Amino acid sequence: MSASDLGPVLFAYDGSDLAKLAIEEAGRQLGPGREAVVLTVWRPFAVGFIPPPGLEFDASASKEVGRAAEGTAALGASMAQAAGFRAEILAVKEAPTWKGIARVADERDASLIVLGSHGKSGLAGIFLGSVAGAVAAHSGRTVLIVHARQ
Repeated sequence: MSASDLGPVLFAYDGSDLAKLAIEEAGRQLGPGREAVVLTVWRPFAVGFIPPPGLEFDASASKEVGRAAEGTAALGASMAQAAGFRAEILAVKEAPTWKGIARVADERDASLIVLGSHGKSGLAGIFLGSVAGAVAAHSGRTVLIVHARQ
């Protein structure tokens, strides 16, 4: 099966260093030229992503948060393109975050979901949960979880 026969790679991108590392790692592991969707999942107030540098917005204003999420996804898409992917951006409003990632992966028939693990453990892991773990547990898709380099 060639890369053109596969669904797109879905990057769950929140603007964090681990999300950037995940894109870089996927670029090393997968051949160039793959289709990709760079997804930023957001919600008002506790937005769930890191906005582009210098961008200010009202976290209670859905339209502003959505535009900021699109800016974050665009930064991720430029990284994905530099890593050899043909990337498009997508920002969706959904909570919890893992549900948005799994839903979009199904809608786009993604062949692979790529995301960084923030490594929450202990009480933080219990109360905040792990987006990477939830995606892996609830999605029927193949998931590449990239951990911080030691």
